[in-house]
Amino acid sequence: MVRNESAQMVALAVVLTLLCAGCDYARMTTDDGYDTYEAHMPVMPAGSVSFSEDLPALKMMGPAALRNPLQATPPVVAQGRRGYGYFCSHCHGPRGEGHGTVGQSFAPLPTDLRSERVQRQDDGDLFFKIGFGFKRHPNLSHTMLEDDIWSVIHFMRQMPE
Repeated sequence: MVRNESAQMVALAVVLTLLCAGCDYARMTTDDGYDTYEAHMPVMPAGSVSFSEDLPALKMMGPAALRNPLQATPPVVAQGRRGYGYFCSHCHGPRGEGHGTVGQSFAPLPTDLRSERVQRQDDGDLFFKIGFGFKRHPNLSHTMLEDDIWSVIHFMRQMPE
């Protein structure tokens, strides 16, 4: 009986030794450590959009002080068309009439961007609504660059009635 227990102890010691040999404890000492609630910010690739930045300086200025810095040139309007396709057409529809795939589920429907009520608004007002949201409209300053918002406004101005 004693002999059987000795064999079991030796076998257990061998198994534990093999298990411990497979562990690589040194890796944990060379990794960068992070505090639990520390915000670790990786290096952002060029051209990426910061999710934590929502154009705070422009928000503090208010819509009346905002002026569109871009001219309505064909490349700017084309950039606005692309931005509209990525961020706006799902709700407002491809022609801006408010009948987008997602927008059809809303009651009332999203605003017709070609309407006089929208078209007579200043660029600063439109920037503020697109960038910072209002009512059901989401805050897009987290996902759109400032120039993209301005170019979408130029594209909206050229939408056919």
